[in-house]
Amino acid sequence: MKTSDFNFDLPQELIAQYPSGIRGQDKLMLLGRKNGVVEHFNMNNLPELITPDTLMVFNNSKVRRARVYGIKETTGREIEFMFLNQIDKDCHVWNTMVKSAKKQKSGMKYTFPDGSIGTIVDEEGNKGSEFRALKFDFVVDESWFEKNGHIPLPPYIKRGDTDEDSERYQNVYADKTGSAACPTAGLHFTQDMLNQLDKKGVERVFVTLHVGLGTFLPVREDNIENHKMHEEIFTISDVAAEKINQAKREGRPILAVGTTSVRTLESASDENGFVKAGTNSTCIFMYPGYKFKTVDQMFTNFHTPESTLIMLVSAFAGKENILNAYKTAVENKYRFFSYGDCMLIK
Repeated sequence: MKTSDFNFDLPQELIAQYPSGIRGQDKLMLLGRKNGVVEHFNMNNLPELITPDTLMVFNNSKVRRARVYGIKETTGREIEFMFLNQIDKDCHVWNTMVKSAKKQKSGMKYTFPDGSIGTIVDEEGNKGSEFRALKFDFVVDESWFEKNGHIPLPPYIKRGDTDEDSERYQNVYADKTGSAACPTAGLHFTQDMLNQLDKKGVERVFVTLHVGLGTFLPVREDNIENHKMHEEIFTISDVAAEKINQAKREGRPILAVGTTSVRTLESASDENGFVKAGTNSTCIFMYPGYKFKTVDQMFTNFHTPESTLIMLVSAFAGKENILNAYKTAVENKYRFFSYGDCMLIK
């Protein structure tokens, strides 16, 4: 299967550069998973579209201020680092993705805004890639990111981050810090919306997948089967696993909010769709031909052409259905990507 099979025409002006004026005031497309039928709603219609027996699964990972700029000791130039995950248990060494990676070599030092210094060290697997390991002589914790970091807006948002992004590029229920990008399907949910779903009797649980490059790195292979996903860490609590498995036993629909929730559930499931509690890592890559075991419905944003995310939703609802729905979205001026509009597939 070719990467180019998942391309589509998207006018630049439909790529959302800012969040909607009020959180939750977005267009919502309903897509029939089996028949491909498209219907148009708004986000405030969502409770009408979900049956009370549904179990909704949200990813509660919180975005850290993971984009950090350091001054290179040898040149005085500013270099951008995206901090992904700690390599050692003491939080002294972090894996990062760095701009102009070929020029950032082992032993080079960088000074960060608070005066702290990081040194590139060799890390197995990083050679020849855009990743570099940075070592510090102190514990790099969340307070360090708060002092030195920026909100890691995706590259298709052509502006710097603002104070507004500190709130709007974060889900209202997020409480487990660790993502280098937001699980953005959740951005459409307000506390009022969650209350409305509660009143309807819709049950929800939270899982945690810390978003890294596995979700967002582009597919550079012509044949998608040759693409390798990067690992991401996820956790499912005992309580969440029991509720998910109970819904599965009872034949109730499981609605995953966001592709990261989908990846978590499908990575933790057995062949019958029952999930196992605990913390694990995943590099699962879902594209057409994949058979979903746990997830029955999906709430998601509109994704970038030729990405692993559009391949995932194509596996779920069929490539032709998805591409037809995206064509309709373009015709109806839906906003695309992280700060854009949303889709419910059921």
